[in-house]
Amino acid sequence: MENEFDVVIAGAGIAGMTAGVTSARLRRRTLVLTGDILGGQLVSIEKIEGFPGFPDGVAGYDLCPMLQEQAAASGAEFMMNSLERIDSQHGKWRVTTAEGDILTRAVILATGSTLKKLGVPGEERLTGTGVSHCASCDAPLLRDRIVAVVGGGDSAMQEALTLAEFASKVIILHRGGALTGQACYRDRVTAHQKIDIRFNTTVNEILGETKVTGLRTHDSSNGVSADLETAAVFAYVGLQPNTAFLEDRINLDPAGRIPTDRWMRTRLVGVCAAGNLRCQSPGRAVSAAGDGASAAVAIDRYLADGSWRETKFDKASEDDRELLVHEPSPRASSSLAR
Repeated sequence: MENEFDVVIAGAGIAGMTAGVTSARLRRRTLVLTGDILGGQLVSIEKIEGFPGFPDGVAGYDLCPMLQEQAAASGAEFMMNSLERIDSQHGKWRVTTAEGDILTRAVILATGSTLKKLGVPGEERLTGTGVSHCASCDAPLLRDRIVAVVGGGDSAMQEALTLAEFASKVIILHRGGALTGQACYRDRVTAHQKIDIRFNTTVNEILGETKVTGLRTHDSSNGVSADLETAAVFAYVGLQPNTAFLEDRINLDPAGRIPTDRWMRTRLVGVCAAGNLRCQSPGRAVSAAGDGASAAVAIDRYLADGSWRETKFDKASEDDRELLVHEPSPRASSSLAR
């Protein structure tokens, strides 16, 4: 494999793979850095719902390989390595990986996010022996046991529903007073006979010597602390964008996300960002796909005529009010219709 490309895409989730499909179909020499695990966080999701073409939902571990096959058929190349750093070099970008440097004319960052940890005693020590982030992996091992899920968003509710197929009881612990995910999940979780929801509750400690035996919880509504018996705990309390390698290059927002314009372009000329690592991402699989396609089209335009209109990127804020972009859409390539 020659080590110079038109586009290097960092990340093999839905955003990265869709960018790979689109870029390769635009006849750009495209390399996708997949990292160690194809699909990122979505590969552990039992059912992705609301994704076009799959009315009954699709497992992340099925969808991501499908997208890779499509990208490969379109001409994209792959490397099981992760991006460590990017540096400008004579109008191009040098992408650093553990196996060496790659030279490219443009970069699409789609490195996704990592699940946040609870940060409580016992979490690190008991990871792998009851502390988990993959219900589809571990649910069959917890048949007829009591398990706990921490969080109140889409991921927490999806995993609770998966666990409820095997566990005798699933207890959702949420620090807020109401679930925050989509209504379709809220309705199913609330109606499920095996799922018990406890609001205003945080976890202070995970109990157990060699495996999880329980949780020490605190109810903020009445100030009462109590121990809860459980064989496992699954934490879904938010995502941390995988953007640490950019801290000295781009002003990230307070959550560590990348400011972009509406065509996914960053303040670095020739670098786009797609998926849930960018500011204002809706955090949906379908929006990640749209981001990836938009980024690839924007990069194609840049490679064709060098257009990267000056955009005002002030210091990033949580809601990105500083991004002032008024520009016609990049022209679509005729190859997209093929």
